[in-house]
Amino acid sequence: MRESIPNYRLIYNDILKKKFPEKLNECLPILQKERLSSLDVLELNKRIFGTAEKEKSLANQRCRSYKKSDILKILDYQKKNKLNNIQVANHFKLSRNTLTKWKKIFRV
Repeated sequence: MRESIPNYRLIYNDILKKKFPEKLNECLPILQKERLSSLDVLELNKRIFGTAEKEKSLANQRCRSYKKSDILKILDYQKKNKLNNIQVANHFKLSRNTLTKWKKIFRV
């Protein structure tokens, strides 16, 4: 059975063309990627709509889910930039406990 995944490229292209044509050039490099990761979708959302209010941001944060490849990118980012869990958690708007759990699962 094939997993049903939303076509984010098409969704964001439509949003940009209809509501935010001035931001199209800013988002084009991400939209031209062969595959969009969860991190790419979050970056597009931030570029198009800006940062959300704190309450909305916290509510949205609870609904996020990450693929294994996205988690490994986040953990790799931490290693490359020699950041601690607090710094990475603030950068990606995650909890420190989530990072610790991922490190245990993936033995990084």
